[in-house]
Amino acid sequence: MPHALRSRRKTVVPRRARGLRTRTAILRRAVDLASAEGLEGLTVGRLADDLGMSKSGLFAHFGSKEELQLATVETARQIFIDQITRPALSAPRGMPRLWSIIDRWLAYIEEGIFKGGCFFTAASFEFDSRRGPVRDRIVAIMREWIGVLVRALEQAQKEGHIATNIDVTHLAFEIQSIAIGGHWASQLLDDPESYSRSRAVMLDRLRGVATARCPSLPSSTISAQRKPLKTFVHPALSNR
Repeated sequence: MPHALRSRRKTVVPRRARGLRTRTAILRRAVDLASAEGLEGLTVGRLADDLGMSKSGLFAHFGSKEELQLATVETARQIFIDQITRPALSAPRGMPRLWSIIDRWLAYIEEGIFKGGCFFTAASFEFDSRRGPVRDRIVAIMREWIGVLVRALEQAQKEGHIATNIDVTHLAFEIQSIAIGGHWASQLLDDPESYSRSRAVMLDRLRGVATARCPSLPSSTISAQRKPLKTFVHPALSNR
């Protein structure tokens, strides 16, 4: 191989690696911003200001706002897979794996992996009535996630850990709804126990469908000593 060609390849490969690292860092910050401020507010200009970069520098990586949004959604999906679904596969099939998925899912939100909480809950509400490629991709990823829950529930049934008369699609919907409720209470009501409550409710629900063959589930993390949610009472009713 000619010396000039070898030198050119040595130069190109590190340059591509640096470009990939830069793009990855940009998108990781984009995910944080979008989780807190929304995908619609995520523009090349906004991100450039936050990162202290030039708009032209960012345009070299993303040619449009929509391209940036789609790349951010894909980055959030990969983080979700790396933090939740892939590690959970190391748990034994059946209820242990199902619970590992659920527990890691709640922990990833609770521990603030994304600045604004659950990226996909926020994105789902933001784009539920917006038509277009970004919404389509969010929908596809959410269907993919529900499919993960359904398959884990089906495996638990096959292992004899969940009663065979349980509709696993219905149960997956319940699990998803409970988690979304926990996110809502945490973000809007500032309830510090919201994710513990979500775990406790899910554990109660899973115990209700478990068979005698099911391995033991963890104890609920909400104790009797924990403070209940503060109930709002309208002033007009306070003296009744």
